[in-house]
Amino acid sequence: MPRPAAAITLVVVAAAGLSACAPPAVPRPDTGYPWHTDIVATTFWIGEVFDPNTSDGSQRLSTYDSDWLGSYGGCDGIDDGAECRTEERTAETGYFPTAMTPRENPFYLDLPFDDVNDAEGFATRGEVVPWAKDPAYSSLVDDPSSSLMKNRWVVLHKGGRVCYGQIEDAGPGEYRDAAYVFGSDDRRPANSRYNGAGLDVSPALNGCLGFADLNGDDDRVDWAFVDDADVPPGPWTRLVTDSPVR
Repeated sequence: MPRPAAAITLVVVAAAGLSACAPPAVPRPDTGYPWHTDIVATTFWIGEVFDPNTSDGSQRLSTYDSDWLGSYGGCDGIDDGAECRTEERTAETGYFPTAMTPRENPFYLDLPFDDVNDAEGFATRGEVVPWAKDPAYSSLVDDPSSSLMKNRWVVLHKGGRVCYGQIEDAGPGEYRDAAYVFGSDDRRPANSRYNGAGLDVSPALNGCLGFADLNGDDDRVDWAFVDDADVPPGPWTRLVTDSPVR
């Protein structure tokens, strides 16, 4: 679809890896999917262990990848031997990690709907996931080894910046919040943890969107699903994840 000149400008700047202290404000694109507005977004990163005492306290694995750390190629940040720490991401490097070379897209995120490991999510995904009846997905609906969510694209808008990322995990805090994830009424997430966050974003998205904190719970975004064909070129398309559930 045609895109505003401002959107094209931001994409070109980001793709070229140029620094833009004051990028032009970009309106939210029309994706054909409902926008979810003013949603708290926290930051997570592959290799992070924030609570070793809970089953979902480590980002060494995801709901869609039992060896997410290995698939990605290691810590998505700085590994000092004791822990995997996040780092600031800038346009000069295309928001990519500085200490490792990823094997999958560093522009990733999660949403609170697990359509593989959660029995209710799997049972209902054919009805609640908007693209479930599309030819590319309809044959997968009854296949427990496939996901309708993994690798799907999301567009995020914050403070006049627009960035894109792929879904690679489920969360935060909730795993079957279909009413929020797929609803058209802009309802609030069911999650009450992490300041009521409705998604986690990667360090690359944190930097691209200009978050105030590297690892906080006060930044807010607007987000919407977007079809593959409508994702513009940018640092987020430099390395696109297409791996299956594993």
